[in-house]
Amino acid sequence: MAFTKKTVRDVDVDGKRVLCRVDFNVPIKDGVVGDTTRIKAALPTIKYLVEHNARVILMSHLGRPKGDGPEPELSLKPVAEKLAEMSGLPVQFVPDTYGDEAKAAVDALQPGHILVLENVRFDRREKKNEPEIGERLASFGDIFVLDAFGTAHRAQGSVVGPAKYIPAVAGFLLEKEVDTLTSIFADPERPFVAIVGGSKVSSKIGVLDHLIDSADTLIIGGGMAYTFFLAKGYSVGTSLKEEDWVDRAKEMLEKAEKKGVKILLPIDNVVADHFGEDATGEVVESDKIPDDRMGMDIGPKTVALFDEAIKSSKTVFWNGPMGVFEMDQFAKGTEAVARAVADSDCTSIIGGGDSVAAINKFHLANKMSWISTGGGASMELVEGKALPGVEALLDA
Repeated sequence: MAFTKKTVRDVDVDGKRVLCRVDFNVPIKDGVVGDTTRIKAALPTIKYLVEHNARVILMSHLGRPKGDGPEPELSLKPVAEKLAEMSGLPVQFVPDTYGDEAKAAVDALQPGHILVLENVRFDRREKKNEPEIGERLASFGDIFVLDAFGTAHRAQGSVVGPAKYIPAVAGFLLEKEVDTLTSIFADPERPFVAIVGGSKVSSKIGVLDHLIDSADTLIIGGGMAYTFFLAKGYSVGTSLKEEDWVDRAKEMLEKAEKKGVKILLPIDNVVADHFGEDATGEVVESDKIPDDRMGMDIGPKTVALFDEAIKSSKTVFWNGPMGVFEMDQFAKGTEAVARAVADSDCTSIIGGGDSVAAINKFHLANKMSWISTGGGASMELVEGKALPGVEALLDA
């Protein structure tokens, strides 16, 4: 399915002020950028604009500021410095987003140079998409480029606002993300295996429903598996569960059976008596979880079951861990699934969020076909929802 919106290739950027919304929401500790994945993903668009003599103004959010003004620990200055280091391009930073200092920096910007504005979310009006935010940002540019796939599902000031006032097109990352995630469901090479993990059924109900319509096999792990266990009549002890969603889980199991879609749930689990770094695990069968134990990871028999399904696949979509992978003692299931995907000959699409963190933790990123930079956005696209940021762009 081809991308249906105009991209930077379709507009003349020579000498123009190009306002570009990127996703530089990266982990920073003590002023040091911890993971450069999202910066690297934005480089093709940024370099294209520089090579075509644009005056490039970059904007992004970082973290979750209160919106009452600058918060030094959430400044984009370290990100601007890392961008300059990674790209070798002339990058300036201005500690202002919407004010006179930002305007003066934009006015002084030379063609072929880059300016990074301060965190757009230091002003609470950004998240509320108040009109003056989009209008002010648009006044800084002649063309608006959206390349922040990770926020394309948010109708916020810097994502959709400028498109109301100046021509708006997509960057290369946004184009590739949408193309990749839509094409996998339009015409996947089969067998198509979808792996969904994470904590709650309620947060991924639309995704699960859509996958039952398109996948040949649906693997379910993580905390959401225990709600499905309840639907099968199992006791789950003190495991994470959503009792309000048990009937819905039961409906999905029945729907899959009618459609001939195989759903694979864990057959054994690693359980512990409490949630904590000092917790130790023991393996139990899925229908024999003790009343005083909680599920923390999938067990070895499940690893073998999931591995077999992944090995026979031609296409894999994966979103969500198999357990509490942040704790090393409960990371084995997620790591095993990640390695199975990496070692198979399938086309592998990693759907953002914790799955990407897991892939990076196990140093397997270079073995995946595509790693999405957007968790929430990728899930909404998988559900078939329109993304406000994409809808605001010019049609091709």
